[in-house]
Amino acid sequence: MEAATGRTWLDGVRPYVEKAPLAALALGISSGFPYAMIGATLTTRLAQSGIDKKTVTAFSLAFLVYNLKFLWAWAVDGVRLPVIGRLGQRVSWLLVAGTLVIAAVVHLALIDPKADIAATAFAAILVGAAGSTFDIVIDAYRIEILEPRQLGVGAGMSQYGWRIGSAGAGALALVIAARHGWSLAYLACAGLALPAMLAGLIVGEPERRHVVAPRKGLAAALEAIWRPFVQFFARPGAVIILAFILIHKIGDTLANLTFRLLFDDLKFSNDEIAFYDVGLGFWAYLIGIFVGGVLYARMGMKRSVLLSLVLMAISNLSFAGLAAAGHSNIGMAGAIGFENFASGFGGVAVVAYFSALCDLRFTAAQYALISAAASILGRIVTGTTAGALIEAMGYVNFYLFTTLIALPGVALFWWMSRTGMVDRSIGSAGVVEGDEG
Repeated sequence: MEAATGRTWLDGVRPYVEKAPLAALALGISSGFPYAMIGATLTTRLAQSGIDKKTVTAFSLAFLVYNLKFLWAWAVDGVRLPVIGRLGQRVSWLLVAGTLVIAAVVHLALIDPKADIAATAFAAILVGAAGSTFDIVIDAYRIEILEPRQLGVGAGMSQYGWRIGSAGAGALALVIAARHGWSLAYLACAGLALPAMLAGLIVGEPERRHVVAPRKGLAAALEAIWRPFVQFFARPGAVIILAFILIHKIGDTLANLTFRLLFDDLKFSNDEIAFYDVGLGFWAYLIGIFVGGVLYARMGMKRSVLLSLVLMAISNLSFAGLAAAGHSNIGMAGAIGFENFASGFGGVAVVAYFSALCDLRFTAAQYALISAAASILGRIVTGTTAGALIEAMGYVNFYLFTTLIALPGVALFWWMSRTGMVDRSIGSAGVVEGDEG
């Protein structure tokens, strides 16, 4: 799995212009924007509507729908949609899920949080449900159109797209909201579901998809649900691998979902947030993705993943510094720049590893399990305790705490690499055709 010797920097750049990674870019754009609609953008919308911090952070529980997506991911692998299913299993699901996302975002746009916070919460959950289903299809489609050699680059392009979608939606929403209100802002962002839908129509069904022969009956239906998970947990060290997936990002997730609260308390304006958090952060993230893709090609999977975990663990320290400094544009630029660079780098290496874990017969179900597990602990902790922790500890100690709890994930992956467990965990998605078995 490690990089071959004799590779040049050009070898790490060339794959970015191939068809499958370019399609991954479009998929990432549509994957990122629903997250922004119920993430930082909704946090700002609620904060500016006068909603208290505990209620605002509790809205992060809407993301838990993403963590439950493995429960219905099997349907994306095995249920053929009527009529539209003639376009292909993945393409038909892309179109249907994308349409559901557009409808859910429009619904959230038309609700006033000040008038009905419960209805707002329900609408956010609907966006999460539609967005998570969209993610199931997008992730499976991305993994299946990419060759094993393209997993790192494809992850990078997907992260590029994700950042364009989330940052673009966030910036667009902030600018429009400041001038025309939040409803129009959300309506304007709904069209960002279209790039993935168009990519599916243009590229078509993935050639690498392994179709399990269809069977009828209740027993066959139940097997379709549990078989992807049985196959995953039959691998050597599967429980330890799952433990790593669960804890590797807990500190990063806990910190990231509170940044907008910090900016609001430090009295940064919408325009300042748009410029630094969305604008500067966007470019720092893209640079991190590019560096991550190149270093992934040169360093190999294990070393690049380990480096990314270290960078993400210490990036929260920069926000402790910003909290201590107060309203500082230079401090905000430095904190956001470093955090986004680390996240971009990590997005390439870690996503490539998680993609390689999948069996091509069960891509949707297994990646849904992996991606859901990757952030569930952080989201639960954020939604249930983040606001109270900030009020009790203050922002500086809170971000120091998020750095500390990220270290066990770094240590565990180092041990997994040393013992060979990382190599033994790879599924057929990470194996060159003809080398399996």
